[in-house]
Amino acid sequence: MGTNLEIDTTFDMRSDAGGRDPDRYSPTLRAYHQQLWSKPLPGGTSFTLRDDWPKGYLAHESELGHFQLTSDTILRTFVAHSKMQHIIKEVPPVDRQILSREGYTIAGFILFPGNRIDGKFTINQARGTHPRIQDRIDLTLECIRRHYEGESSPLAATIERYADFFKLFESFSGYVDSFLLQDLLTEDKEQIRFFLPFTDFEKHEALPRNISEYIQFRDAMREWISARARRIQDTNKTA
Repeated sequence: MGTNLEIDTTFDMRSDAGGRDPDRYSPTLRAYHQQLWSKPLPGGTSFTLRDDWPKGYLAHESELGHFQLTSDTILRTFVAHSKMQHIIKEVPPVDRQILSREGYTIAGFILFPGNRIDGKFTINQARGTHPRIQDRIDLTLECIRRHYEGESSPLAATIERYADFFKLFESFSGYVDSFLLQDLLTEDKEQIRFFLPFTDFEKHEALPRNISEYIQFRDAMREWISARARRIQDTNKTA
């Protein structure tokens, strides 16, 4: 990698994606991902990401193994969700636009393994289609936490297929720290700070059930995105 970029945490990744999916086509997003997550792992080994891997997004290859990574949007607005339209219509268009814009800044993205194994879903695909997850990052992170604890979850089989990737970070706290997700944890760092009340995957609805819950969900996401943006900015200043 060359000279460190000055990361702009307000930059809308849609603006240089040519009207296409920023996760694939925004050069700024790819450069920011490469810079932010190319760092020493908890064990001290450097996890350097390359952007020149054939037909890939970002990749790492070393004695640790070969890892192909893709970008994933992690702020969920539900604006286009068919089952949410009776609620979304109560949200002023300007509020929808603000939330969407914030979600397309660097704080609203993460990397996950992007190679399909045995033709099955990647993490991105599984978390986006599972009715108990509905693409929510707080619920996804709970599944990842349970993976490290050896517990079951709706994404257990999918995450287990990528166990080598999660092993790189040695522990749940190592994973959280590496991707600057600390503000999604409670103060004791033992539990997830869910956007909506949560007890168990079998007893909850992943989608907000009414406008009150949607506002609670939206405000919690916005607060978290702002906190993660500050962490990214601080990391960039000390890099």
